[in-house]
Amino acid sequence: MIKAAIIGAGHFAYRMHIPVLANRPEVKLDSVCRLGQKELNLIQKEFDFDFATENWQEVLDRDIDIAVISSPHHLHHEQARAFLEKGCHVLVEKPMCLEPVDAWDLVQVANASERELLVAYGWNYKPGLDEMREMISQIGEIEHVVCHMASFTRSIFSGGELANWRHIAIQPEPSTWESPDQGGGYAYGQLSHALGILFWLTDLRCSTVRSMNFRAPSTIDLHDAAAVRFDNGATGVFSGSCGVPHGHGFEVDIRVYGKHGSVLLDIETQRLVLKLPDGETRVAEVPEDAWKYSCEGPADRLVDIALGRGRNESPGHVGARAVEALHAIIESDKADGEEQQITRYDKTTTEQSDG
Repeated sequence: MIKAAIIGAGHFAYRMHIPVLANRPEVKLDSVCRLGQKELNLIQKEFDFDFATENWQEVLDRDIDIAVISSPHHLHHEQARAFLEKGCHVLVEKPMCLEPVDAWDLVQVANASERELLVAYGWNYKPGLDEMREMISQIGEIEHVVCHMASFTRSIFSGGELANWRHIAIQPEPSTWESPDQGGGYAYGQLSHALGILFWLTDLRCSTVRSMNFRAPSTIDLHDAAAVRFDNGATGVFSGSCGVPHGHGFEVDIRVYGKHGSVLLDIETQRLVLKLPDGETRVAEVPEDAWKYSCEGPADRLVDIALGRGRNESPGHVGARAVEALHAIIESDKADGEEQQITRYDKTTTEQSDG
């Protein structure tokens, strides 16, 4: 049996990661940790965890194989590092960290521990989406990228709630979405999804970022606009918005332009299109609702990896490159749009952990 621990059993872990693990017959739910004794007791009883605690370090003494880190963003680094060093394969919620130096530290610790580090990017595990990688290989060197994500999340970034979450027993912790010091705001909370796709499908890495954001009264970002230069000299535009009206779905639009063609990915309309010279066009066939967002894939794959099978489609270097971009977007806006140079904290190349 694969023994599992959940660190930070908040709303999303309760709604997604724990049920996924509970449905795997190879998994024993060993340990669960969160603050709030009432909620902790509820989760332990509902999912039959052997051990429950409000102190995550107590879980390090348990005999476990895999750990899910779903705590507030600013705690990810310390906790994920500890469980990697313990010898666990680790799934960490996105954003992987708030600071690039911490993100690359986790990549290096995972490599040194010979354990897999997965980031909870649900779209990376959707069927057929990785066909975009093969399309990109046909367009030559990448010269320009557009990466946009918008969602129906204005209320939760503005001190409210989402109506379709009201029935869930464990509610989101407002500070996760709203606190500037804990990674609140749209970039870390939502745009991170789209960057997780972009950096999974390409080897791109930001070298400079210049941004301006539209802020809530609490100072967290509600909308983001950034101009990017990548290491290979390509340019890019990153855009994020919480402004989709309630009742509509996610908008994720990634366009990659190369020397010999272009590729379009539109999650909302489920289009994946390759355009080549002389009017040549290839449109991928996507099953209905195949790309509708959910996040079963990362936790399922965590189990597979612990069993010795399956490929990590959201490795640490993908998450770390996303953290570099997200951190620069926030810092550039704080500095009135001053260009941010990306400091290199990794000691090896981004090919270091492909699963």
